Amino acid sequence: MAMKIFRHFARSARLLFLLPIACVLLGFGATPANAADAGASLEQRVVRLEAAQTGPAINTGDNAWLLASCALVLMMTAPGLILFYGGLVRSKNVLSTMMHSLILMALVSTLWMLFGYSMAFAPGNAFVGNPLTYFLLKGVGGAPNADYSATVPQQSFMLFQMMFAIITPALISGAVAERIKFKAYVLFTVLWVTVVYFPLCHMVWGTGGYFNWALGGKIPVLDFAGGTVVHISSGVSALVCALVLGRRSGYPQEPMMPHNVVLSLIGAGLLWVGWFGFNGGSALGAGALATSAFAATHFSAAAAALSWAATEWLHKGRPSVLGAASGMVAGLATVTPASGFVSVPSAFCIGLAAGIICYFAVTKLKARFAYDDSLDVFGVHAVGSMTGMLMLGFLASAIVNPAIASTFHANGVPVSLTGGTSQFFNQAIGVIFTAVFAGGASFILLKLVDKLVGLRVHIEDEDAGLDLTQHGERAYTE
Repeated sequence: MAMKIFRHFARSARLLFLLPIACVLLGFGATPANAADAGASLEQRVVRLEAAQTGPAINTGDNAWLLASCALVLMMTAPGLILFYGGLVRSKNVLSTMMHSLILMALVSTLWMLFGYSMAFAPGNAFVGNPLTYFLLKGVGGAPNADYSATVPQQSFMLFQMMFAIITPALISGAVAERIKFKAYVLFTVLWVTVVYFPLCHMVWGTGGYFNWALGGKIPVLDFAGGTVVHISSGVSALVCALVLGRRSGYPQEPMMPHNVVLSLIGAGLLWVGWFGFNGGSALGAGALATSAFAATHFSAAAAALSWAATEWLHKGRPSVLGAASGMVAGLATVTPASGFVSVPSAFCIGLAAGIICYFAVTKLKARFAYDDSLDVFGVHAVGSMTGMLMLGFLASAIVNPAIASTFHANGVPVSLTGGTSQFFNQAIGVIFTAVFAGGASFILLKLVDKLVGLRVHIEDEDAGLDLTQHGERAYTE
């Protein structure tokens, strides 16, 4: 007996001994670049110190706004999206729907630290960054990365972009609510962000990305805050998910009304507020461009809420509260790619169009093809951002964003990207590529996940509710 206790203690001691070694190794991977000074000569250290002193200066105002925007965008996921989606499902599926967003705050953050940020923003080729350059955030510290923003620490930029990576797959969850296995959802998300989101992020926003108009891209696609990267990619993928999973049991014969519109309205309000960080923060500074994007965001949301409510009033005889909230979200999603390139009147027009077009997408289009996109991710986010991307092709203004007048070069000659037929076609190429890429990749990944773990819960589990069958909990007591 004494020997068994001793052997057990010895194994535990070895684990305790190995744990700090593992931590040291992990820490070594994330050691700042100046740790290399340990073996440098005095002259080399002086040269590096002088270079650091003459390098880009941190603007505390820009950094403060970017960090505040980080918090605002994270708030869009929790509690914003959690409440918005949670209120729209039936009471037996509230917790499972909320968990779909909550878990991504931990899961995607971990992937972003490991290799996601590097795949998205490290130098690489036109389609993806080198996943090893910033592996474990090596070298991502207080010094700015001038390619993206010369006035804020790269670590602040990394955090801000991470919040986008979190909310994008969370949007997809609205299309698969009330019927997907939790383990299938987790596996699909890991694969999707790795195969779709990180590469697409690099293509549109990363150095040398194929569609990056400002940093050496081939086709100049304007996308200020995520029309392609966030909304079209997630919206089209959501539609594919809905088609592959099939309809919920009883849909559309049985009514599947939201169990708590009040929760959804609170979530919608938080989304509106958080979106100021989403779009305004994408200016990566606290200057005039951030103010312009902030204003465009607000007035587009206002216009879309009005046009959706008015359209529903004319079409059904009365406006619904949930309809006005849905219109607001549609206006925010639609103006996202355009927010840093258009004037306030143009943003208002984009919002008016968003409310009408998205309303018919979630009513007529959905009914016509009889797909079960549970929470209308495709009709609001994909259709909305496609509309915004294409309208931006005609409405982009160099007065709002002077950089688009001469930053992009073709054959060494500056090319203006202000609104016109040429830029409209560039935008259309970006929209089509994103839809085909995200949709095709999602279909393949869903089939793979289905083979590995199965996608749908059993019909008995679906009828009982995913809160109980997937998580062993209930949101409400009887």
